[in-house]
Amino acid sequence: MRKTLFQALVLLFSFTQTPPLQAQEQTAAQLYVELNKLEAGEATCQAFFLFRNDSGMSFEALELSFAILDTNGIINQLLTVDAAPTPVARTSLKLFEFPDIACPQIGELLLHDIPACTPQNAEPRDCYPLITLSSRAAVPLIK
Repeated sequence: MRKTLFQALVLLFSFTQTPPLQAQEQTAAQLYVELNKLEAGEATCQAFFLFRNDSGMSFEALELSFAILDTNGIINQLLTVDAAPTPVARTSLKLFEFPDIACPQIGELLLHDIPACTPQNAEPRDCYPLITLSSRAAVPLIK
């Protein structure tokens, strides 16, 4: 009887210390930005980005400012792109042109600023912590 009571108390204690399954599976809200590929255009480099919005909110304004570094690590140019609208729970393809630079001359893309980030029907906010970057291209995309 004593052993059964002890086992019941241990079992009860383990249930009260374990967070609910829903809380265990819940992941942080994120806006994933992927540089999918670079492709040569006429006197430009075309950059294909995928935006996977798992943040829980749509964005009516989202501007990203990139520093384009050449293969020597020197800043070639600064370029701000408009990625809005960015609907919630969707993946969007956005195409941006990087003028006056050939794709093979690009060594790295640095996200150095987010001048605008406004969720739909809400006040502007700091979206830098929400953004996770990745690249499938030969060029790294970094914060």
